[in-house]
Amino acid sequence: MPLLGQAAMLLSFDVAQEAIPEHDDWHTHEHLPERLAIPGFMRGTRWVARGDGLRYFVLYEVAELATLTSAVYLERLNNPSPWTSKMMPHYRGMTRGLCTVSASFGLGVGCVGLLIRFKPVAGMEPTFRAWLQDDALPQLPSKAGVGSVHWLEGAATPAMTNEQRIRGADTGVDWALLVTGYDADALTALTHGDLGQEQLEQRGAVGVVSGLYGMHYALTDREVRTR
Repeated sequence: MPLLGQAAMLLSFDVAQEAIPEHDDWHTHEHLPERLAIPGFMRGTRWVARGDGLRYFVLYEVAELATLTSAVYLERLNNPSPWTSKMMPHYRGMTRGLCTVSASFGLGVGCVGLLIRFKPVAGMEPTFRAWLQDDALPQLPSKAGVGSVHWLEGAATPAMTNEQRIRGADTGVDWALLVTGYDADALTALTHGDLGQEQLEQRGAVGVVSGLYGMHYALTDREVRTR
């Protein structure tokens, strides 16, 4: 299982065009190290869109779901640094999910990621789960160009904090699939076949949104602790 913990926080968002260079500087040199210093945060990765849709998604891998509702984490969110307070108003369209890792197949983290977000239709969850767990996902990492696939489910509602008040209320995440690999064409092909919108909707998905992303930066808690 290549994800480092049993839970994850998934964020998708845009940043005002004029603020992108400073955002990436801040996110790399202050924000990610600050987050990875919180107990239970294990790895953070930032990805940038290769096409239309929200410019960024960020994935924090954490030890357990309770990490994302811990007093230490909430204290940080309620006491943003001056640089964080400056950057928050530049965020646009934030979706933020506190998720459990429902399934994970394959090894490693590829340089290209396919992120698919959707909501299951009420009552169809059991058969949808069985299809993802037993049929759709296990065989994907064996495909050329693909390395790993992860299924995340929103499992807790983020508390309103001072950081969120500055940037505006976040939208939640229901279910999400993240496929990583080394070949953008191979991942794109999944959106026309195995994980295409029509295929997912037949299984009971609504509101399907997908995007192709490239790895932009990654940081682990071990690096923060030993620097």
